[in-house]
Amino acid sequence: MQNKQILIDSLPQGKLTAKNFRCEESEAPAIGEDEVLIKTTALIISAGTRAGLQGSASYAGAPEAGRVMNGTGVGEVVTSNCDTIPAGSLVTASTGWQQYSVHQGRAVEVIPADHDPVRYLGALGISGLTAYFGLLEIAAPKPGETVLVSAAAGSVGHLVGQLASIHGARAVGVCGSDIKAKVLVEKLGFEAAVNYKSEDFRKALKNVTPDGVDVYFDNTGGMILGSALFRMNKGGRIACCGVVSQYDTDKPEPSPKGIPGLLINKRLNMNGFLVFDYAERYAEARHQLLTWLDSGELQFLTDEVYGLEAAPQAFVDLLSGGNLGSRVVRVN
Repeated sequence: MQNKQILIDSLPQGKLTAKNFRCEESEAPAIGEDEVLIKTTALIISAGTRAGLQGSASYAGAPEAGRVMNGTGVGEVVTSNCDTIPAGSLVTASTGWQQYSVHQGRAVEVIPADHDPVRYLGALGISGLTAYFGLLEIAAPKPGETVLVSAAAGSVGHLVGQLASIHGARAVGVCGSDIKAKVLVEKLGFEAAVNYKSEDFRKALKNVTPDGVDVYFDNTGGMILGSALFRMNKGGRIACCGVVSQYDTDKPEPSPKGIPGLLINKRLNMNGFLVFDYAERYAEARHQLLTWLDSGELQFLTDEVYGLEAAPQAFVDLLSGGNLGSRVVRVN
């Protein structure tokens, strides 16, 4: 049984390209004691993965050419030596970009048979959990407050804005095109959305936040963070989730003006976080997220491509803002 894999061919210098990866085939691995063999059916590509290719260690570990590109996937257990995970089980795991992967049973999460596995790549996966804990635990919006979300059409951002609305707050999105802004407002219930590439972004942001911003969910850093700081109300909260503006470059933007001055003068609370800190509460969050999904209050958008070979270019396109929602690769 052949195993198709996408390997890191070289670490990017500057912007990532599809040439930084290569596709190879080898024999599917054998399993040992308490292990399972997973056939991947779909995987998610997230912007945060680019941080792990910077050439220095991140929370994902230091990158290395010649290794399978890391990533989370869903799939079916083909063979099993684990009593608690029989063959045929639907699961999610850190499969990497490959058709088959071997895992210890304890490193695999079984998906209930009546659930859509792809939801575990987005709304019930790391994206949804990040949105849930980052907004509701870190930022804690109150009814009537204004919640500003950057990268609002991305895998995390489009969920954050909806969660804000569910909790009675006024969701305002920042995204990279007028088409995305229209989707956020007309389909996902954001009260307003602005294109940061517009000619006068700061003026547009001021117009849609006339009473200022109480909560800012930051996925980008850079210029957008700097603009948001000047719109923050006294005592506002900022949840720092990602730094997309700095991932795909060897010359990141300098820190925005206003740090620490505006943090002090406006008494702002600015917290960075990793969703893994809340691992013991994933079940609680998934139960609530599933309730909102099933009721229709929360919508999960996927932007899908087909074939494992498409993953490298799909990753490159994602980093230039080519996605709407979670970018999912259907492996077969």
